[in-house]
Amino acid sequence: MSARERLVESARELLWERGYVGTSPKTIQQRAEAGQGSMYHHFAGKEELARAAIDRTAEEMRASVDAGLSGPGTAVERIAAYLRRERDVLRGCPIGRLTQDPDVIAAPALREPVEETFAWLRARLAAVVREGVERGELERSVDPASTAAAIVAALQGGYVLARAADAREPFDQAIAGIVALLDARTVR
Repeated sequence: MSARERLVESARELLWERGYVGTSPKTIQQRAEAGQGSMYHHFAGKEELARAAIDRTAEEMRASVDAGLSGPGTAVERIAAYLRRERDVLRGCPIGRLTQDPDVIAAPALREPVEETFAWLRARLAAVVREGVERGELERSVDPASTAAAIVAALQGGYVLARAADAREPFDQAIAGIVALLDARTVR
């Protein structure tokens, strides 16, 4: 792996673990086993490196979500499978955690990929819900956009509740709740 790749991967891990404020260039360099000169050869500074790391995390997240939502089954089955997939719940969402970092939100270059990722996720989920409505799997009164927003809110809120309790159970309850609400709107 090249020095640039090690820097990006180290920044990704540290952003997830510590956030932007808690991640220093020196810590990134140490984890990447790269010198200061190497970092500044590849990136203008911490913000540019963080943007590359956030972009990579967002790309991987979109690919993973898309693969799961494109699988077999009804709309509700695919959404439930996505929500129930294996995750490191107590670490939280690597993109969602960035929304709690004031320096990320204050920097348009860092906020942009976070905002775009959540917009993409809501749109992708809305498309699956819309497909379920059009196929007669979900009631016609189900609004795809608001349902997608509720799914994302339950997912992200589940992470927050789990981290606050230092236990997976609140996350699992949030997911079970949103899946039950979707199931209640399924046409039988």
